[in-house]
Amino acid sequence: MSFTKHYLSEAAEILSQIDVAAIDRVIGKLQDVGRQGGRLFILGVGGSAANASHAVNDFRKICGIEAYCPTDNVSELTARTNDEGWETVFAQWLHGSRLNARDLVMVLSVGGGDLDRNISPNLVRALQYAKEVHATVVGIVGRDGGYTARVADACVIVPTVNNQTITPHSEAFQSVIWHLLVSHPALKSHATRWESAIAA
Repeated sequence: MSFTKHYLSEAAEILSQIDVAAIDRVIGKLQDVGRQGGRLFILGVGGSAANASHAVNDFRKICGIEAYCPTDNVSELTARTNDEGWETVFAQWLHGSRLNARDLVMVLSVGGGDLDRNISPNLVRALQYAKEVHATVVGIVGRDGGYTARVADACVIVPTVNNQTITPHSEAFQSVIWHLLVSHPALKSHATRWESAIAA
């Protein structure tokens, strides 16, 4: 089998294994935030940071949920990294944003954070802070979900079907899942452009 065909068959296998109930739990948490006028903060590193930026746009524009991600402000991100350190950059940003119990923190990550192996410690510290202030935590993560899966109120884990393609599938399915979330009738409040154009 060619690499292309094998990769696409892995994607189909992941789709067949995703925990639908976990996605529905995330939807419920997002509904709660909308009802109580809370904010959505989306955290990601690397490719997941790019996904976080895109997701913020969708949650704001399609769902009408006030949403932000710290990596959209490169000046503050680099200033905090320079002055306070990478490990605490997200936690301090959330503190400066006055994160509170009405808010929700969503983590997009391949591994979910692991302090022992010093992988995405900034995500771990951010979630520790979120728990301190009683904010809701959800995640869309790969592998075993790491720290995010252990502490989240709802978490979708992208199944691992090949140890050699964990990262690309995890980051690709973050996009699949958040697009599902913003398209769900329980959350979607504004029509998307092409769909409304076709309906006209």
